[in-house]
Amino acid sequence: MGTSADNAAAESLNATLKRETLQDADRWASARDARLTVFGWITRYNTRRRHSRLGQMSPINYEKTAGNLATAA
Repeated sequence: MGTSADNAAAESLNATLKRETLQDADRWASARDARLTVFGWITRYNTRRRHSRLGQMSPINYEKTAGNLATAA
């Protein structure tokens, strides 16, 4: 049985996407331009954007650090 918290992560991601990318855009010239805008945002979000949950590190830097810690152990 599911709870309302099951969708919390997805809802947070959608809200951030809307706020940072879609909110100020009236229209795009084409569907391709809209997809490229969202793709660029997702790429930045998943690789370079610092996350509070990761101690203000980007996911790439966090994984590098975590990999080094696992190797050292």
